[in-house]
Amino acid sequence: MTEILNYILLGFLVVCAVSVSFSKNLLNSILIFMSYSLVMSVIWILLKSPDLAITEAAVGAGITSVLFFITLKKIHAIQSGKREEEEDEPEKRAE
Repeated sequence: MTEILNYILLGFLVVCAVSVSFSKNLLNSILIFMSYSLVMSVIWILLKSPDLAITEAAVGAGITSVLFFITLKKIHAIQSGKREEEEDEPEKRAE
């Protein structure tokens, strides 16, 4: 049973790694990277290495992802919802 779970998790890691490289949306890439890190932390737990699992979850899925989100916000790759609504309003007014 545990071998099947290991193979499923390893398959999911390969799928995440490939999909991050082919993803065109930066926000989706970060979310896929977060899921990769969380699955990797589960694998570390299954390998009976809880210290590495905690580190992977904290650094890989936590801090690194937050830094990626901040970077995307600073380079204006992520727009706030308010700005998008303001951009849509002139179109509605013209109609």
